Amino acid sequence: MDAFQNTAQPDWDWWSRLWPTPGATLRDLGVTADDAVAEVPSGNGYFALPAARITDPNTVYAVDRDASLLDELAHLADQHAIGNVEPIRGDARDLASLLPERVDVVLVANTFHGVDDRTEFVREAVDALADGGRLVVVNWHDRPREETAAMGEPRGPPTDLRLSPDETEAAVRDAADVTLAERVELPPHHYALVFEA
Repeated sequence: MDAFQNTAQPDWDWWSRLWPTPGATLRDLGVTADDAVAEVPSGNGYFALPAARITDPNTVYAVDRDASLLDELAHLADQHAIGNVEPIRGDARDLASLLPERVDVVLVANTFHGVDDRTEFVREAVDALADGGRLVVVNWHDRPREETAAMGEPRGPPTDLRLSPDETEAAVRDAADVTLAERVELPPHHYALVFEA
């Protein structure tokens, strides 16, 4: 299967301009010490690694198709003595079958706009959740790309791929029996929707 549209892994410097405190962002999204988490796709761990610090000793499953990004994540985890991240190579569209257990949180950060079959993807993510689990979707606001700059340049997906919070909510709720628990603003360019299964 092809990768999701316009979801390439940016470098850490770029990420840090948008998310200077990823651990605090995760806490704002409700990630706690009691959670087992899957981030999909995880890239090289910008959110998976701080999630692992929050949830230790519970596991954070970092799922991605790109072996080189997962190798980088594993190296960074070793460097920082983070032992509860489990890299899993595979396609996000097969999430439930890739994970060895159901999780409390599935985090989908900055990729939902590029998912080709959102219905199937959401169903797979919800199938990966334990009872009462949460699907967290972080998205770019539906503003023109020229208005979402970082490091002096327009960033994020093309304007025509962006979804409003209402459009994201509709896509998720049409696909699965979930309840919108919370909308979270993530300035300057993002929002998150937290769904409960």
